[in-house]
Amino acid sequence: MASSDSDFLDQLARAHQATAAPLPAAGFCRLADQLLELLFPERAPRSLPNADALAATLRLLQDDLADLLLAVAAPAEAAQLAAASMAALPALRETLLLDAAAIVAADPAAQGLAEVVSTYPGFYATAMHRFAHGLHRRGVPRVPRLLSEYAHQRTGIDIHPGASIGPSFCIDHGTGLVIGETCVIGARVKIFQGVTLGALSVGKHLQGIKRHPTIEDDVVIYAGATILGGSTTVGRHSIIGGNVWLTESVPSHSRVYHKAHIHVTRTEDPAGDIMFSI
Repeated sequence: MASSDSDFLDQLARAHQATAAPLPAAGFCRLADQLLELLFPERAPRSLPNADALAATLRLLQDDLADLLLAVAAPAEAAQLAAASMAALPALRETLLLDAAAIVAADPAAQGLAEVVSTYPGFYATAMHRFAHGLHRRGVPRVPRLLSEYAHQRTGIDIHPGASIGPSFCIDHGTGLVIGETCVIGARVKIFQGVTLGALSVGKHLQGIKRHPTIEDDVVIYAGATILGGSTTVGRHSIIGGNVWLTESVPSHSRVYHKAHIHVTRTEDPAGDIMFSI
């Protein structure tokens, strides 16, 4: 073996030795789905028959979560984190029911709560975010981002687990939606597909600084809008139209629209035809 190959292998060996053990990613993702199925039987392959069965399942899931968290925490801390996560489930379910109801109320295509809970990607992404956000607030490393990326892969909706999102949150369609780490979203906000709530700059020196916008209560943001900057605030009851590019604050009850210039011609109008020459 050439010396250059030996040096390369030595470098790889040091990298492997210095790297933390990989997370049990499949286990965390499966457990998050199981928790969601427990909270919403509409998503479950089968319903549990009674309260005793539910209690037993909760205990099993808490034990599973504590075991998984051993990858990032000491045993005592892992057990405490798992217990705190389970204690938060009643409030989590209540908030998610508000989210589902907001989607039903806003979407004329929605046939009811069961359909939204069991099939809507916006609800699923929101549910996974709220669970991941709870772990993020408790200081759990790596796992919250793992869960957010799992939801991103399944739905096309990218929500950083650090983002703070109020109740009755409605994502309509949602494909291509991006919500940054320090974004703060109020209550009863509705967001369509292709929206970016991002940062004006991505310099590493901005780590830990608020760099994503604040969206106040009762705001609607239509498809393709981009809102950037940590000091940018969209005031309550505002409407941000499709394809708007916004980097400065707007007061409450604002209407912000992008006007496109569209030229329409008719086939009966020869002057309006596009001529090609080859």
